[in-house]
Amino acid sequence: MITGLFGFVAMLCLLGLGVPVAYAVGTVAIAGIFYAVGSTFLLSTIQSLPYAFASDYNFVVVPLFVLMGTLASRAGIISDLYKAAFQLTSGIRGSLMMATVMAQAMFAAISGSTTVAASIFTRMALPEMIRYGYNPGVSAGCVAAAGTLAGLIPPSIAMVLFAVLTGEPIGKLLIAGILPGALTAVGYIVGIRVMLMYRPEWAPLIKERFSLKEKLKGISSAWAVFLLIGLVVGGIYTGTFPPSAAGAVGATGVLLIALSTKRLPKGALWESLIESARISAVLFLIVMAGLLFSRFLLISGFIGDLKALVVTLEMSAAVFIALVVVLYLILGCFVDSVSLMIITLPFLYPISTSLGINGIWFGVLIIKLIEIAAITPPVGLNLFAVLSSAKGQVNSRELFVGVVPFLIMEAVLMGLLIGFPEIATSLPALMD
Repeated sequence: MITGLFGFVAMLCLLGLGVPVAYAVGTVAIAGIFYAVGSTFLLSTIQSLPYAFASDYNFVVVPLFVLMGTLASRAGIISDLYKAAFQLTSGIRGSLMMATVMAQAMFAAISGSTTVAASIFTRMALPEMIRYGYNPGVSAGCVAAAGTLAGLIPPSIAMVLFAVLTGEPIGKLLIAGILPGALTAVGYIVGIRVMLMYRPEWAPLIKERFSLKEKLKGISSAWAVFLLIGLVVGGIYTGTFPPSAAGAVGATGVLLIALSTKRLPKGALWESLIESARISAVLFLIVMAGLLFSRFLLISGFIGDLKALVVTLEMSAAVFIALVVVLYLILGCFVDSVSLMIITLPFLYPISTSLGINGIWFGVLIIKLIEIAAITPPVGLNLFAVLSSAKGQVNSRELFVGVVPFLIMEAVLMGLLIGFPEIATSLPALMD
């Protein structure tokens, strides 16, 4: 127990000094394994574990999902989606915010990265909302919060990382995020409506209206998104192909659509490939470090001692979940979402299984918590993605205040997810 706690302290100190996540976690893991069992086992682990992970065909889904999202954004597919969502919500106060949520929910089904979603829609939606007189901070908060939908709705990179770290089935985890993701999107739209009843000045009513014919035309212009969702999500759910193949199908589908509509700019494919490789390399390095850290906690006896402590204290599953929520809400203010999952899962997941908690539901809960962390000041990743893409249209203070209403909405949605686990487990159960 002491060895493991010392490792956590050392890792947090390195992170506090600004050492990159992968290097901080990996360094502590290597030093800890050497201290616990010596150099022979350490060298064997360093040689075998990273290679075994990186060469596993199942994880090719990560770069392919990233590629699908980057290609879709460069091919202009997303702008059609946003325009269609705005036409559908026209005439309602806060229509641009609602359109942003709807479009980001649909984009989440062909992407997988929350920061990519937040960055793209900051450049697309935020200028429009500010032009129509919307409150800049609340508008930016809406973009940041809606970006977290990509963490729940498949194809979700966060879900894949959870599966890698825990051994839960990737396909079931991806499908488990559909209903919680849809519930979150609906919750945001309802929350925006309620929020603007009390603060109508945050979103002046837009007088522009569209006929039914124009709305139907707008929906039809977003046909590519619906087709991709049907291919990827439908293929995984029906078992037509595994998640790894779903990534290939989705990326190929985006490329074929972009080429057939002649909307792929020159050099866009190469830029998308480079960006996908860069993002995937960073993620893989972080996960490898996390797996080494998990191995350190296991062989040092930390996880065994922690399980024994839980048994001794006779902790119930409800108390454990409450502690997990509090832990993530506190650490989420200071640690970025990916790091938070890498640091905590090696000891939280084994305890959850010992308490009989459904692994799929626990995965959705953890993803929901890290997505809340992504919009929690001061270090939320989505907040930084919005600030960097806003180019001075909103400052950090405005954004930190503007995201608060969405954090309140998230608290209500989290309560529903905990109170009704079937929201996450019903669809995966049908895949058995």
